[in-house]
Amino acid sequence: MGKTQYVVRHGSNWAVRGEKNNRVTCIVDTQQKAIAIARRIAINQKSELRVQDRNGRFRVCNSYGNDPCPPKDLNW
Repeated sequence: MGKTQYVVRHGSNWAVRGEKNNRVTCIVDTQQKAIAIARRIAINQKSELRVQDRNGRFRVCNSYGNDPCPPKDLNW
């Protein structure tokens, strides 16, 4: 599985950042554009996508990897 992709605020713009990367992958002017870019990367890498809202909280989380259902770590 690849790195989780994050859509985060970057000044007055939005950025896509791979997990544990020091630099952002790209900077765009709208959150919608950043989500589209991050989603393509996450699908390609079979990883997670996390989207930050304007207040810094993560509002959307999507997985494009191998998610067992139910998750193995839950005792259902």
